Amino acid sequence: MATKHEQILQHIDSLPIGEKISVRQIAKDMSVSEGTAYRAIKEAENKGYVSTIERVGTIRIEKKKKENIEKLTYAEVVNIVDGQVLGGRAGLHKTLNKFVIGAMKLEAMMRYTGAGNLLIVGNRTNAHQLAIEAGAAVLITGGFDTDEHVKKIADEAELPIISTSYDTFTVATMINRAIYDQLIKKEIVLVEDILTSLDKTVCLKTTDPIEEWYQNNYKTGHGRFPVIDHNLKVQGMVTSKDVMGYERHVIVEKVMTKNPITVIGKTSVASAAQMMVWEGIEVLPVVDQNNRLEGMISRQDVLQALQMIQRQPQIGEKLDDIVTNQFVVIAEDAKKANVYRFQVSPQMTNHLGTISYGVFTTVVTEATNRYLRTQKKGEIVVENITIYFMKPVQMDSMLEVHPKILEVGRKFGKIDVEVFSNGVVVGKAMMMVQLIERS
Repeated sequence: MATKHEQILQHIDSLPIGEKISVRQIAKDMSVSEGTAYRAIKEAENKGYVSTIERVGTIRIEKKKKENIEKLTYAEVVNIVDGQVLGGRAGLHKTLNKFVIGAMKLEAMMRYTGAGNLLIVGNRTNAHQLAIEAGAAVLITGGFDTDEHVKKIADEAELPIISTSYDTFTVATMINRAIYDQLIKKEIVLVEDILTSLDKTVCLKTTDPIEEWYQNNYKTGHGRFPVIDHNLKVQGMVTSKDVMGYERHVIVEKVMTKNPITVIGKTSVASAAQMMVWEGIEVLPVVDQNNRLEGMISRQDVLQALQMIQRQPQIGEKLDDIVTNQFVVIAEDAKKANVYRFQVSPQMTNHLGTISYGVFTTVVTEATNRYLRTQKKGEIVVENITIYFMKPVQMDSMLEVHPKILEVGRKFGKIDVEVFSNGVVVGKAMMMVQLIERS
């Protein structure tokens, strides 16, 4: 049976798009305390189907699909520009598809403005009215108001008119920044993106005899299965090692490994990889907040996802991307096959104008990662990094990074990295890494 928290989430999910939500009302409707209602509303907000707007309140919005993450709702725009809603409040949940900056004559402005757009304009009341009539919402910059009759038209059309104290250029920058941040989030592959869903996951119940393990092993060719109770909650994992030496009528609960490591869907694939490598496990059960099974991921799934991430075109650049995109491989001769050239750009420096410690760490890690990949050693997870020598390096300096394998096994490696500028050593580091084997 679902918990009170889950019941409230289901109730919020069933509310119509655009519905206003209050802690007090949810507490009353669901006969729970206001604290319980507040926690559920906060989780709904984290999951993206509720949005809280200052001076307006909390409203039910449409949950965006991952591929449409770069689209914003009017509610999100209000929060980004710290705006005030003047009219058309009922349409805050709607998604917009285009921004139009109204820095032109009225006729030209209207030629570019259509349904689902957001017109960003100053105190031009006639433009506000024409935009609403064309099916677009309006964002008024400079802190200006609009006429009461325009607000009335906006209310009837359910298209928001928002006012912000920022100027047009600042507003455009803020919105672009928000979309850019969302694009970066989109690139991070999560466990929920690659998992084998519950309906395709083979699992055993705690009350099943070991005979069931043998039958599933024969059918699937796999030997590792999660063990669940009657509520779908994960109780253990059972492998060929666990069942060895036991009679087939013995129940699974007696032989399984209890309290197995699990992950939730929102865990990044990189974190899951780290767990699998360090714990030496081949499969991980994926669970929800209540430890109910949602699916499985295997080491092979994780490895494929990590390789796919590297091949994807970057849409929103993170600091790591900016750093690693500067890398050039020097391969004039076999001796220099492990040397990488790199230029320090202004955004990679600290307040003194020299290379920042964080960027230096990224440079060392990326060079090691690339070198081990060329040596067919697979992906790496950094276990320990020690920078034991570092000189100040000025912006625009050209660096040469030399990773050198000191020791490498099937599961771990020890790498020494030297960094040169104009032939002089400016940094030295030692890295211990775990290797994700290629299956």
